[in-house]
Amino acid sequence: MEAFFIEKYAKQAILRLGDRPEPKMGDNDLLIEIRAASINQLDSKLKTGEFKLIIPHAMPLILGHDLSGVVLKTGSRVTRFKAGDEVYGCLPVNRIGAYAERVAVEETYFARKPKNITFEEAASIPVVGLTAWQAFVDIAKVKPGQRVFIQAGSGGVGTIAIQVAKHLGATVATTVSGPSAEMVKGLGADVIIDYRKDDFGAVLKDYDAALNSQDAASLAKSANILKSGGNLISISSPPDPAYARAAGLNAFLRMAIWGMSYSIRAATRKRGVRYTFLFMRPNGADLEQLTKLIEAGAIRPVLDRTFPFAETPQAMAYVETGRAKGKVVVSMG
Repeated sequence: MEAFFIEKYAKQAILRLGDRPEPKMGDNDLLIEIRAASINQLDSKLKTGEFKLIIPHAMPLILGHDLSGVVLKTGSRVTRFKAGDEVYGCLPVNRIGAYAERVAVEETYFARKPKNITFEEAASIPVVGLTAWQAFVDIAKVKPGQRVFIQAGSGGVGTIAIQVAKHLGATVATTVSGPSAEMVKGLGADVIIDYRKDDFGAVLKDYDAALNSQDAASLAKSANILKSGGNLISISSPPDPAYARAAGLNAFLRMAIWGMSYSIRAATRKRGVRYTFLFMRPNGADLEQLTKLIEAGAIRPVLDRTFPFAETPQAMAYVETGRAKGKVVVSMG
């Protein structure tokens, strides 16, 4: 089958198109014909080797985490799906490979595609949707009337996180550049801060939860806007000891991560705030909850651009510019 893959980690690693072996199926697996796949910053970071110590992969490596498609075949123990079902989901870190014609994956990671959206729109949801759901439902347990801050509201995670937080009944503040203000307002944002003119750390106060996706300086400022008992959730850095334990990392890496996160953990502990590093977990049950919201109109996908599969490298390069508003996907046509 045709797939895009890298042959080594490098800052300028080339996504190469070539023939790769057909996916090997297990008894609990679905064999999926991919119709569309999403481009994520995570794929770019994996390409450079940023996570090679934490998430080791053999080369050559087919990149790509989330996708939509049609089930071609099911393993002998599969119970939730049959051939012909339209599905979407996120691949586990040890079995990535969405930039390809086909993939095999355990059924527990996938859900039926929402009926009211296209394959391209469905492919845009899993990584960002699961990130927002796990941040606000599982970790922060956001309740009606609470206040939530979301950085970069016009980005892939931000556009869905705003909608999830509003569904949960929160008042939402976010940062964008001026031209994106109307877009995030249309998604439900209540307080919109133009980061080119104003400092959110000086504007916001006593928030219940913050979702950080930027650098260490913005992480520290996000901690300072939270009330005691609030939740600071980071999807960018640094990993915390709880993540290291859950990932089963060795003693050396656990110690390194303890040191990397010490400063922010100490600062949040002093303020009575809980710090959590979130590395999204593929989960079909969570996706089923998002499917209900999408079909009910409470959440809508936000696409910036769709590229043909043959232009996957160009799609990734576009995402790496940081200019995308919403998600970028590649379509098999």
